[in-house]
Amino acid sequence: MIRKALVMITLSLGLGGCASAAYYAQAVAGQWQVLRDRQDLATLIASPDTGPRLKQRLQAVLEARDWVVQALDLPDNGSYRRYVDLHRDYVVWNVYATPELSLSPLQHCFPVAGCVAYQGWYQEPAARAQARALAAQGYDVALGGVPAYSTLGWFDDPLMSPMLRWDDATLIETLIHELAHQKLYVPGDTAFNESFAEFVGQEGLRQYRRLHPDLPGNASLERRRREFTQRVLARRAQLATLYASALSEPLQRVLKAETLQGLQRDYQQLREGDWQGQGPYDAWFAEAPLNNARLLPFGLYDAGVPAFAALYAQSGGEWPRFYARAAQLARLPAAQRAQALRQLAAGAGLP
Repeated sequence: MIRKALVMITLSLGLGGCASAAYYAQAVAGQWQVLRDRQDLATLIASPDTGPRLKQRLQAVLEARDWVVQALDLPDNGSYRRYVDLHRDYVVWNVYATPELSLSPLQHCFPVAGCVAYQGWYQEPAARAQARALAAQGYDVALGGVPAYSTLGWFDDPLMSPMLRWDDATLIETLIHELAHQKLYVPGDTAFNESFAEFVGQEGLRQYRRLHPDLPGNASLERRRREFTQRVLARRAQLATLYASALSEPLQRVLKAETLQGLQRDYQQLREGDWQGQGPYDAWFAEAPLNNARLLPFGLYDAGVPAFAALYAQSGGEWPRFYARAAQLARLPAAQRAQALRQLAAGAGLP
């Protein structure tokens, strides 16, 4: 039945060519593997074949999953009540692309998710092949592994083995984040969707920590992530100003390279200064040359968080009321929705 549903969804997309057919075929095959290999958490916890460390992690997820239904008013369904071992580092690999002198991403549009700034592949070689093809067309390209995603309630999403590389705090925050996507999602508005889910995840984790103050986490790593993201966004803003200018393309290329080199200097200052030689982004800088596409994911999850925090406060800290008001925003036309979020973030509130 699941296989039939996957195939019917794919056929309903109206595929327009061989490349599209190949892409959706791998998506169906990849999602089918995830669904096929799921195992019930409670059964795994009770099994003598499950190692003590895995058993502990699964138990923590199951307890948190039950809590978020009651405390955060998130969907009570089969999502994150099963586990799948994928035997690889990531679930999918996202390919991002932008023009050489633009920060506007190449968009990919889907019937349910709407238009998004990436294309996900279940096999890394296929993702790298797509990245090479786009680079050959002159695009700036980036490739990023993804440990988890949401099917927006179409299927019961499982806990996936790549997620277990995180500490418990990050794992639980991500679980809440992904369930928030099932609660509310606006097709085509990535900034709204991710900021909404990110706020729910952050606030949900704060509330969960009150009950579990010893929950394993890494506050210093999170602080460094925020500090580095701020540097990236500042350099990205410089690039946006540059690309909107009337300067010649050759000069823009020179200044683009200087701006990206500036980001490397920013990182070295952080690394050798406040971070005392710790380099959590060393591998990120080493994996590929910097370009526009590699800057795209930064800030995607954070930009609208202050607006949703304000909305939550205006809702008296009541989750059902907060979700209802967020749903009202979701029904607005895109321009009005963005303006409403700006008003909230500025402290102006909503009518």
